[in-house]
Amino acid sequence: MNTYKMLVTVFVNGGFIFYIILVSSILSFSIICFKVIEFFIKSRIKKKIFMEKLIEKIKDGKIKDAISFCDTEYSPIAEISKIGLISLLDSNDEIDKILNREVMIQTFKLEKFVTVLGVIGNIIVYVGLLGTVLGIIKVFSSISLIGSNDISVVVGGVSEALIATAASLLVAVPSTVAYNLFLRCINKFVFDMEWCVSLLEDLLKVNKSDV
Repeated sequence: MNTYKMLVTVFVNGGFIFYIILVSSILSFSIICFKVIEFFIKSRIKKKIFMEKLIEKIKDGKIKDAISFCDTEYSPIAEISKIGLISLLDSNDEIDKILNREVMIQTFKLEKFVTVLGVIGNIIVYVGLLGTVLGIIKVFSSISLIGSNDISVVVGGVSEALIATAASLLVAVPSTVAYNLFLRCINKFVFDMEWCVSLLEDLLKVNKSDV
């Protein structure tokens, strides 16, 4: 209980630095949860089975059925395939450019909010250090005004000031780890999308004359 009261007191007395750390922690946790759910859902697709079924429908000339089949999956691969098939029905001559453009769009969607994690992971530590420095300055200023020579007062004040650094590290470490893991996931998604595009480009061009 005493520890809890001390933390509350430190937070209240810590000023805007602790509020920045608190907001950053909430924002970081929210983004991590959101992206984990998003990536989990989008990665559930069995890409080889999906592409085999899609290619079979395209070769049979069932383009509209293939588009409907793409709507059954929530994945960048399905979105890219759908855009390519719609372009085929519209007799668009630049299917390859449209597919590559869609890869960029899907990549942008995957990267959404991930950059924020990187910023939080890099900046919040310095915010915590700033809070610690300001706290130590405040402690020594108070001691000079009071004129106390009690070392326990100094140690207690410094320990409270160091909580800002500890709190910032508790936010920075998960944010940085999540940021790097999400980048790896995005690279995997990009690889899958480029693989999908390579399969579709020639196939759609061949089937264009038959639509």
